[in-house]
Amino acid sequence: MRILGIESSSLVASVAIVTDDVVTAEYTVNFKKTHSQTLLPMIDEIGNMLGIDWDSLDAIAVSAGPGSFTGLRIGSATAKGLGLALKKPLIHIPTVDAMAYNLYGTSALICPIMDAKRNQVYTGWYHFEDVFEVVKAQYACGIDELLEELKVRGERVLFLGDGVPVFREFIEKHAEFPISFVPANSSRQRAASVAALGCLYFAEGKTETAAEHAPEYLRKPQAEREREAKEKQMG
Repeated sequence: MRILGIESSSLVASVAIVTDDVVTAEYTVNFKKTHSQTLLPMIDEIGNMLGIDWDSLDAIAVSAGPGSFTGLRIGSATAKGLGLALKKPLIHIPTVDAMAYNLYGTSALICPIMDAKRNQVYTGWYHFEDVFEVVKAQYACGIDELLEELKVRGERVLFLGDGVPVFREFIEKHAEFPISFVPANSSRQRAASVAALGCLYFAEGKTETAAEHAPEYLRKPQAEREREAKEKQMG
């Protein structure tokens, strides 16, 4: 089985190939460059390095959101274009699920947090001591609301994601449960995790056509939310 993974939900641009449960290539850049400038050249680079025939792909796994609206649209368009050109199915991977998939073999509750601005986060809860388990599917909420919900569970919680630098001080001050923060090598989105989780979903038959695929934003764009707020105020 050979799966191409694409990740573009944040500043991170990442592509990877997992072949028969082995990460045969991964190219990740966490820098302020437009994903339209990076993704296709990165895919081309790993293809050339491995010397693979793209027809040998079984499917394309794409991080489908939540995250940056622009980044998700670019990642989605890239995956859909490749899927149509190569006649390969796509695998819809929830972004927060793939982040949690970075961390295997822990008894703690895994809690990725992506900065959604205005003290909001995209998050979800996961266990991955042996079998990957979605405890609470990805959703958007306030950071204070998240801490209150986690307090009720009373488990040790592992935090990761770009929300950590933004909210770490707040979490350390207000969390009334054991906490840890994931180190740099596992704390951000990785296409290898997208592709590896894609292998699992592909084996379970969870695929879609390129035409069917669409990003999962969880929230409306900020401009649209502000417009609706103004219209509400105007009556």
